[in-house]
This record gives sequence, structure tokens and C-alpha cells, in this order.
Amino acid sequence: MASEIWTEKYRPLKFSDIVGQDDIVKKVKSLTDSINIPHLLFAGPPGTGKSTIALIVVHELFGPNWKDNYLELNASDERGINIVREKVKDFARTKSLGNVPFKIIFLDEADALTPEAQQALRRTMENYSSTCRFIMSCNYSSKIIDPIQSRCATFRFKLLDKDGIEKVMRRIGDGEGLTIDDDAVELLYEGSEGDCRRIINLLQSTAHISPTINKDIVSTIISHAKPKDIRIVLDYALSGDFQKSREKLLDVMLKEGISGQDVVKAIQKEIWNLHVEPELKVRLTEKTGETEFRIVEGSDPFIQLQSLLAGFVLAGMGK
Repeated sequence: MASEIWTEKYRPLKFSDIVGQDDIVKKVKSLTDSINIPHLLFAGPPGTGKSTIALIVVHELFGPNWKDNYLELNASDERGINIVREKVKDFARTKSLGNVPFKIIFLDEADALTPEAQQALRRTMENYSSTCRFIMSCNYSSKIIDPIQSRCATFRFKLLDKDGIEKVMRRIGDGEGLTIDDDAVELLYEGSEGDCRRIINLLQSTAHISPTINKDIVSTIISHAKPKDIRIVLDYALSGDFQKSREKLLDVMLKEGISGQDVVKAIQKEIWNLHVEPELKVRLTEKTGETEFRIVEGSDPFIQLQSLLAGFVLAGMGK
């Protein structure tokens, strides 16, 4: 448990080590084994294995000489048209070294490429398809222009479920000599929100406090609103006591150091546990979504949360 970053230390090196993406792994492995790879587009949330699978493909194809046949660009840093015209084109036009007849260019965060760069990229993908394959990863495939999407085999990644996250935690626990309580597993999963990279970072943070990881230790690392506290806030509001609801909300935000967005998410989850009519739950969820949008757009979080509580008070009064 020294200074090494666990997200790199425990990055999967084989297809069999990938969790939570079984269908994608099966199809990509089949393409890799047959050396019959089209251009690939990996789309999905962060921390679900897109970059890792791209690296595994390269290692499987080229073995020890993979660096000579691989170019990785992070499109969020290098996203202009000149990068495509110069760096990408120069690498794509040369032949590969070894038995595999093509090189691999990996464009991470490809949805950050400018539209002009994407237009230039589509021609490069056509002209050098005999000597190069592109693997692109993005969070939102809708930001990739249609001509590029139609040239790629698209694989859509999903957030990891609890079983997948637990497998990762147990694997790291065995490697680092950690004892992880079942309650801590549940809380860590909620904190990760299905992001494998986030769960590894949370686990490393908690492991530096104690090798025995329990719910209390995890709570000190994860800043999140406790459901029972949010429930008290909502109960006050629905009973018509806006003042106490506001005071409790302020206390929760200051005591736990929680952002406005995190509070909105906690409220949204707790709405469905309220003992109110389904129609009212729908209206409250709609109001919560509107508040979350305003906070994201830059409005003052506490003012918007007070507005949300006022909506709950009015709903509790039947208005």
C-alpha cells in the first residue's frame, strides 16, 4: 500500500479480467483473435473499461512490440484539425512492424474533437484503412459525426453493477491484504455510481486509514448526504414547516460538506421512499430535475434548493 496508484496497478491486462462488459469483451476478443478488426468506437460513461479494452487489444495483437505500432492521443488536449492532418496522418500512412498488417491509433475522448477535425479524420480513415485502424472512445457518441460513426463498429459500455464492483473490490482486497465488511461494500458501491476507476480510488483512500474497511471509515471518505437526514428535510417540508426544513438542509450541507448537486441527487432518490401519492412523487421528481438543471447552469445552489423545498411545502399543502 505504498505510493503506487491503484487504478494503474490493478488495470486489467487480459480480456478475462474485465468485469461487467461480458458481451463487449466476447465480441472484441473474437475480432482480435481473427485479426479482423474494423475501426472501433467505444461509447459510454467514464470508468467502465473503454481505454483498458483498447490497450488489451493492442497488447494481444502486437505483443512486446506494441509501442512501435500504437499511437494514443487524448482528444481533449489535442483536438484541432492540425493534429489530424499532421500527427495522425503521418503515423497512419506508414506500414506496421511485424505480422499484423496495420497499426492502431487510439483517440481517447474523441467527442472532444472539433467538427473540422472530425471531418478531416473521416478522410484519413478511408485513405489509410489498409495500414491503420482507429479505436475511438467517447462518453457521448452523439457528439461524433455520422460519417465517422458509420465507418466504425460501435460498442456501448454500461455502468458496472454491484456484482462487478464487488469483484473488483475483492480482487484488490486480496492483493492488498484488506478486510472489507459487507456494509462497506454497499456504501462504496453507492459512492462509485458504477464507475470502476472511482471505486478503486475510494478503496485506496480508505485503505490508507485502516486495512479493515468498515462503514464508518468509508463514510469519512465519501461526502454524501445520509438518507435519514434528507428524509428529515423532506418530512419537515411536506408537513409545511419550511423554516425547519431549510435549517436542517443547511446543517446537512455544512456538516457533511456536500455540494448542491449531491443534495439534489439524494433528494431524488429519497422521493420514492416517501409515503405520498404516486402522482405527487412524479411532480416532485420533475421539480427536482428542474433544480438540478439550474444548479448545473451556474445558479446559486442554496437558493435553488430553497426553491425546491418551497415546492415540497406547496405540494404538502395540496397546491
